[in-house]
Amino acid sequence: MRFSEIIGQERIKRHLTHGVDNNRISHAQLFTGKAGSGALALAVAYAQYIHCPNRSNGDSCGVCPHCQQIAALAHPDLHFVFPINKMGKKSGEVLLSNSKEFMSLWREMWRESGGYFSPQQWFDKLNLGKTLKGTISAKEAEEIIRQLQFKSYSSRYKTMIIWLPETMNDEASNRILKILEEPSDGTIFILVSERSDLLLKTITSRTQEVAIPRLTVEDLLPMVEATISNDPAKARNTARLANGDVLELRRLLAVERDEEDYQRYNFEQFRAVMRLCYNDEHLPLMNWADEVAQLSRERQRGMLLDFSRLLREAYMLHASLAEVSYLWGEEAAFCQKFAPFIGNQNIEPLIEQIETALQQINQNGNPRIVFTHFALAISKLVNRL
Repeated sequence: MRFSEIIGQERIKRHLTHGVDNNRISHAQLFTGKAGSGALALAVAYAQYIHCPNRSNGDSCGVCPHCQQIAALAHPDLHFVFPINKMGKKSGEVLLSNSKEFMSLWREMWRESGGYFSPQQWFDKLNLGKTLKGTISAKEAEEIIRQLQFKSYSSRYKTMIIWLPETMNDEASNRILKILEEPSDGTIFILVSERSDLLLKTITSRTQEVAIPRLTVEDLLPMVEATISNDPAKARNTARLANGDVLELRRLLAVERDEEDYQRYNFEQFRAVMRLCYNDEHLPLMNWADEVAQLSRERQRGMLLDFSRLLREAYMLHASLAEVSYLWGEEAAFCQKFAPFIGNQNIEPLIEQIETALQQINQNGNPRIVFTHFALAISKLVNRL
């Protein structure tokens, strides 16, 4: 992948190419940003730029053997590590597989998405169902160390891209600490994280962070105009609604929503739980908590983040700031009606309850207990007005 194929992020591209051109390549870098901002795609384009012998004008050539192999994710000196798992694994069973065994699926995911895909889309590709999520195991960390003991095959550098390092457990993280701090000559680590706050401090302290910001409306407009070419006002509004996220923009542009569309599911759960809270129906609230407790932790986290977004938008409507709202369709219609119940008295406590639930889910709290407490707590807060 060349930098010219990356949507926006011109400042980040200049920063990365300037470092390579001046022979100042940090051996361990941490790219932090949402999947829809292009963090993973930037990491691969950066690796291609590093390996390309004919780079010019701030980009790799795209035609040399190194570029062609990296474009196919098949370069012998470019290694990938990403979270994996398998259905049917017994409780406590050690996952013996490593990322290499899933490279065909990884390449397929890359081709289908152009390098822009979310953790949940990858877990769906692995067919993990609603309850499993991918992890990077201690066995995988051993494989990282083993791979990097060998000399580079055809390039000056060996590059290791670790996607979602926050899915490593403590054992895996501790095993790669030494090689991350003192890698062999010519070894480059690029960690691509959505939740760097979940990484061990000893990991982040050994890396140079490259923060990948959300895209601008101008960055996204060309994508929109390819679909909505006859209505400039609608095109710009759609780009604005995407909130700097390519994946959200793709969802907005989709002609038909998939029945498994996660954001629609999250909205339906938000609407359901808020109606139950308004009516103070405790037993149905506990049934709701039982249902969402069956989701994977990644799905639960995404749902809570959507709840936070919708509450903030409802508060903006309550404050008569509809012109800066990022809602449309059913979301907008419901939040218009719900807005009178979200005001200065309860918006902060409601957001605090979501953040507490998120923290507990991230710390592997019992989801049935977490969501039962969450539902009953917000029921009191919604009824405060």
